Amino acid sequence: MHNEVMKAHTRIYVPVSIAESRISKRFDPIPSGTLYPNADEIAYLQRLVMYKDSAIIVLNKPPKLPVKGNLPVHNSMDALAAAALSYDYEEGPQLVHRLDRESSGILLMGRTKESASYLQQLFTNVNIAKTSYSAWNNACDATCMRYWALVIGSPREKEGIISAPLTKVLLDDGKTERVMLAHQSGLETCQEAVTAYRVLGPMINGCSWLELHPHTSRKHQLRVHCAEALGTPIVGDYKYGWFVHRKWKQTPQVNIEPASGEPYKLRRPDGLDVQKGSVLSKVPLLHLHCRELVLPNIAKFLRVLQSKSDDHKLHLSSKSDVLRFVASMPSHMKISWNLMSSYLV
Repeated sequence: MHNEVMKAHTRIYVPVSIAESRISKRFDPIPSGTLYPNADEIAYLQRLVMYKDSAIIVLNKPPKLPVKGNLPVHNSMDALAAAALSYDYEEGPQLVHRLDRESSGILLMGRTKESASYLQQLFTNVNIAKTSYSAWNNACDATCMRYWALVIGSPREKEGIISAPLTKVLLDDGKTERVMLAHQSGLETCQEAVTAYRVLGPMINGCSWLELHPHTSRKHQLRVHCAEALGTPIVGDYKYGWFVHRKWKQTPQVNIEPASGEPYKLRRPDGLDVQKGSVLSKVPLLHLHCRELVLPNIAKFLRVLQSKSDDHKLHLSSKSDVLRFVASMPSHMKISWNLMSSYLV
């Protein structure tokens, strides 16, 4: 009936295809019905959001969730975000940087094309992102990303800077790509890769915690630098540390505290399986977590960066120039952390 008048608060049920229109705008070659997440997937992804403003979204990505594949797939972060994290925007957020599928931690997305463009420049080369505006440049210089990793062994020096270019090679099957130190490959084509590291504590049961600060953004940079430059592969990294894992004697499951002889009590979050993915597991998950991110408050500066006026003070708000985020570790790394910390009591 075309002349009917709806009552207030009446629900309207529309076909799924209408809700999927946001997806089809971004992935025309892919049938939209294969990409639209269900209500549980949307709720799950929104629970990962640590921070949201008009320009960015910051998430704490769990391990094993792919960020982006060669094609938009149903369970990739990029595809799901288009529907689950668009909120009141017509377009979904865009990736600013990437994390490996097996790693976890802070993932930054730009909510607009403008914010994503500035942040992508910032993560590619800080000098490219700079302008004539000093406050923005100072905020760019403060940008950093720090990871925590559990490695097998311990570096000779407690802290240092790894400057080791990387190159990519194809393995014998002609399909699998592997990243390695350039000087070991004999190939001229390489990319500059620089990582600062710091040992966070003593070596316990053959493992050490490291803080890693990449100055460049190369594929598998931290994993290769840890395994090949430092000789301490990350726990759970079977791609670059397979031979070390074969010889590695994992953390023993003991009932007696080795230092005091007292009954051993493992401090761990309630309800977590001791074995699952931690150093106690037969097959540990990758222990690499993007823990901290410092970056310019792009929502504050965006209006200034797009303005042609020289009077920047007229456009600035009183909000902080820099934002800082810290993401909690996934459960398997928390268990490993608590287990190793218990030996220090």
